[in-house]
Amino acid sequence: MTGYNELKGAGQILVVEDDPVQRRLLKNAIERHGHVVHQAENGRIGLEMVKRDSGLFNVIVLDLMMPEMTGLEFLDALHEFGTQIPVIVQTGQGGIETVVQAMRAGAFDFVVKPVSPERIATSISNAMKLDQREVKARAGRRSRAGSVGFDDIVSASPAMIRVIDLAQRAAQSNIPVVLEGESGVGKELVARAIQSGGERSNKPFVTVNCGAIPHNLVESILFGHEKGAFTGATERHIGKFMEADGGTIFLDEIGDLPLEVQVKLLRAVQQGEIETVGARTAHKVNVRLISATNKDLIEEVKNGHFREDLYYRLNVFPITIPALRKRKEDIPHLVRVFADRFSSEQKNGRRMTVNSGALALLTAYDWPGNIRQLENAIFRAVVLAEGPELTEADFPQIAAQLPEYEVVDHLALVADNTGLEPDEAYSEEYRAPTEFHHHRLSETSENAIASVNPSGDVRKLADVEEELIRFALKFYRGQMSQVARKLGIGRSTLYRKLKDYGIDPDNPQKDAA
Repeated sequence: MTGYNELKGAGQILVVEDDPVQRRLLKNAIERHGHVVHQAENGRIGLEMVKRDSGLFNVIVLDLMMPEMTGLEFLDALHEFGTQIPVIVQTGQGGIETVVQAMRAGAFDFVVKPVSPERIATSISNAMKLDQREVKARAGRRSRAGSVGFDDIVSASPAMIRVIDLAQRAAQSNIPVVLEGESGVGKELVARAIQSGGERSNKPFVTVNCGAIPHNLVESILFGHEKGAFTGATERHIGKFMEADGGTIFLDEIGDLPLEVQVKLLRAVQQGEIETVGARTAHKVNVRLISATNKDLIEEVKNGHFREDLYYRLNVFPITIPALRKRKEDIPHLVRVFADRFSSEQKNGRRMTVNSGALALLTAYDWPGNIRQLENAIFRAVVLAEGPELTEADFPQIAAQLPEYEVVDHLALVADNTGLEPDEAYSEEYRAPTEFHHHRLSETSENAIASVNPSGDVRKLADVEEELIRFALKFYRGQMSQVARKLGIGRSTLYRKLKDYGIDPDNPQKDAA
């Protein structure tokens, strides 16, 4: 049955969700894309279904917040059972910390509620291609041929699904496109996909980084130049627009173009002709123009740095590509694709995987350099890796910027060295001197909270609660999300209690009774 489903692009999907309304919505959305849906109303029933017929299901869609058995408990039990079924977890808005826990527990992907039918379909499709053989082959072909299509863009998040939809529409015409977004978000990749998806797919694609060209050479490089045109001894240099004739020119960082060059660019856009430096006549060109910028062009217009008439000529079809930190759903897929691509390019040809801990770490990080930074981090890790699997230890620079991961890594080390469970290792870490931290709780007695006062009476609940909060802040080194989670309260409740008790989170022992 599984083989038939794979041939048809369909799959057997198990939905584990306690809310009947959500179950019905998911069932309808998934069945709309040709899959067969099985339902479980809680984690315990879902686990029994997997144990009864683990070979049936291609993908599991799992809610994280359920009675009887939480999503994280389900993942742990699934791991103990030894199944390799990819699991897509559902989380509420702003639940990145829970998502990281789920990724660490082995989740393949996550979706944010309310999930759209397109998003869940994309996630299931990606999960059903878990072996990545198709991705590997495609990545290898792209590195040799240089051709990029829409299928080569990772679009797991709703934001990127929207970008791809807009870009596919733009590809059906010659409408001028402006790609907006921070450096490193993949603007050129989208531009190449637009070219490949349109009628100019077999024509030239010429890239110009306007910000990397000296201002005195921009005009010559874009439009070409002629020397000796009036003497007969003509020396010609073909500019980028002539190189792209019939195809597409991609002007990256267009906001850096000098004003005097913007005038000639406007003529090229309006009339389809360019003025070659030193030439007596203009040249006709047939070019599809795609621009990109990391600047706010309308602000540049207001400041007099960009021509308003050119702005309105170029900004006919703007597409904004979000930063990677705003589409974290894409990170696990990008990591897998990059690891597979770079490892296949190594001389040893060894295919490299990424473990759940590394996926969780990389998903938690905000990537200020966006996809370019992530790609470079994976490339470096693949080259330096000792084993066939990338782990958290292969990304020390990233872990160093996420202090909570230093704790997790150290706990694993303590657990390995002492035979303790990770939770017990927390206490061990703060009882024994370590080389990893500059401070510790030196005595076990510091970890104890007294139940009675000096008079022998039971202490007031509020006093015990205040002391426990102060202790937790010190214990978890001011990591507010972790403190709230370990205390079993919400962050807003924690902040309210800090105010009520007059606790300074940066100095929890200040003014302590």
